Amino acid sequence: MESILRYLDWISVVLVLLAGFLSLFLLEIFRLNSSRFHIPPGPKPLPFVGNLPEFMKNPMDFIRSMAKYGEMSSMYLGRKPVVMLNSMDVVKKAFVQNGAVFAGRPFIPLLNWISEGYGIVMVTYGISWKQQRRFALHTLRNFGLGKKTVEERVAEEARYLIRELLKQEGKAFYPIHPIMNAVSNIICSIIFGDRFEYDDKRFAQLLEILNENMRVGGSPVGKIFNLLPIIKYFPGPHQKMLQNANCFKVFIREAADQHRETLDPANLRDFIDAYLVEMAKQEPNEDSTFHEQNMVMSISDLFFAGTDTVATTLRWGLIFMMEHPDVQERCHEEIVRVLGFDRSPCMDDRTQLPYTHATVHEIQRYANVVPLSVMHQITQPTQLRGYHLPKGTDILPNLTAILTDPDQWKYSDTFNPENFLDEKGQFCKNDFFLPFSLGPRVCLGESLAKTELFIFFTSLIQRMKFSWPPGEPRPNMDGTVGMVRSPFPFNTVCHSRDTTH
Repeated sequence: MESILRYLDWISVVLVLLAGFLSLFLLEIFRLNSSRFHIPPGPKPLPFVGNLPEFMKNPMDFIRSMAKYGEMSSMYLGRKPVVMLNSMDVVKKAFVQNGAVFAGRPFIPLLNWISEGYGIVMVTYGISWKQQRRFALHTLRNFGLGKKTVEERVAEEARYLIRELLKQEGKAFYPIHPIMNAVSNIICSIIFGDRFEYDDKRFAQLLEILNENMRVGGSPVGKIFNLLPIIKYFPGPHQKMLQNANCFKVFIREAADQHRETLDPANLRDFIDAYLVEMAKQEPNEDSTFHEQNMVMSISDLFFAGTDTVATTLRWGLIFMMEHPDVQERCHEEIVRVLGFDRSPCMDDRTQLPYTHATVHEIQRYANVVPLSVMHQITQPTQLRGYHLPKGTDILPNLTAILTDPDQWKYSDTFNPENFLDEKGQFCKNDFFLPFSLGPRVCLGESLAKTELFIFFTSLIQRMKFSWPPGEPRPNMDGTVGMVRSPFPFNTVCHSRDTTH
């Protein structure tokens, strides 16, 4: 009899649990159906996980599909809706005309776990963000951002990069490390006051840390962490991400300690010097946002943002040049006709290199390395295109829809520099070219990125020819979508151009 009662007790427990789960499931379906009446249309979400399974299965197809719902659409990342802006008009209305309202950042558990709420890129709209961004922009300009001095640094680094790549001349190799090292050296010269050699093992490890964290952050593990932050207490790939971030913080603190020993406030050498001086100046102010934690994370943000997107765009550029050898040859002929083989390019050369200039823009458009930009959050209740959006609504600008709008691009779905050329073959600006976003959150390093992309690309095509290794299978051109859209690993073969003809 006792065993029967025990058995019945277990049945009761199971039935109660099933009833509870079914009730939660039905409540969640009711909540989803109710909430969808008040937001723009979009694909039907699943209970608890939303549209994450569809998004993770094929991110680029999912992103492209969102424009069919109109200029505004909605998707669910877990239980929370995200409003997507699919047209240039609505992006301008939000980010330019109502910039402060749409300039917030959501709380993202994985990134907050690593950054502890400090830095520039993912900090929400407020006093700390304004002060840190204003200081960073002012300091970067003081150390050459947008000036000839940075152009000269990039041109010099391009020569180092060419020399490094030619060590592999005639052999199939994956060029990720030298390209990342070259691009990173530009921001490093501004932040740390120095560049790093391509065979520097510790710096190579830091670049691998960057790669790994970007990969894990955009992987299913990163998505699951943001749904269930409690997994931070359990083992998994996310723990490696935290270890990597802490390793990079140690590197920055060591660099700051070395700067303190030789600091001359009257002769600032780089960003770290400038930040240390500002910290000392603000020390009496109890509410100062200039302290070591913000310094470390601001430098980390600048390093990551100043390396990954440009290096990834250049890697896509090599793929496009190998896929379109006719474009590569036309760029080379134009560059050599204007510059010869030996003179380094500068930004003033763009007007005389319209086809090359157009090709760099087309690489950015077609590579589309940040398909959904970075998530924004509304800082106060507002209206947009007839929808009432409460404070805290998450917003994503669908840059993919804008950069491939068939009404605005002659060749929207294919790689073709003619998208940026007029009927006379001159460079033609397109207002729908939006790789750096808009408004108060526009990319901090936009001018630096433009300089790097033009000078690095032009220098490489001037001196080298890139081609697929014989029999090399072509990578999936959708790439892998994490925090940025990166190409799958690929090999290239490079040859030095004959400088005697």
